[in-house]
Amino acid sequence: MSLSDTEIQSLIQQSFEAKEFSYSPYSKFPVGAALLCQDGTVVTGCNVENAAYAPAVCAERCAYTKAISMGQKEFKAIAISSNLDDFIAPCGVCRQTMVEFSEDIDVYMTKPDGTYKMMKITELLPHSFRPSRLLQ
Repeated sequence: MSLSDTEIQSLIQQSFEAKEFSYSPYSKFPVGAALLCQDGTVVTGCNVENAAYAPAVCAERCAYTKAISMGQKEFKAIAISSNLDDFIAPCGVCRQTMVEFSEDIDVYMTKPDGTYKMMKITELLPHSFRPSRLLQ
């Protein structure tokens, strides 16, 4: 299920563009995500904060929610971007959301210079609470 270099760079660029729409007045930590669906559709998302903090939505979950509301339920890859000088990794809640829909998704964690590190979701969330375990 590997992506070509061109597909990877396009996905990363779209995550950078999505980051520009972030609503992060409290943390000042904008994050963007670009989710590649099995049919080739790319759905983007950004983090949306809230003064009460708990209702905040991460960029990855924003992209998933948007994609699912569009009828998408099968995903190949996701790219995540931020302004950190290091690779941005998804939080635990986002990892759980990713594994809910694909136990084999490629997660591209980027730096602002466009370099990336790819890991499978099962590497980021080993021994997860996942659908395949519940449906046995």
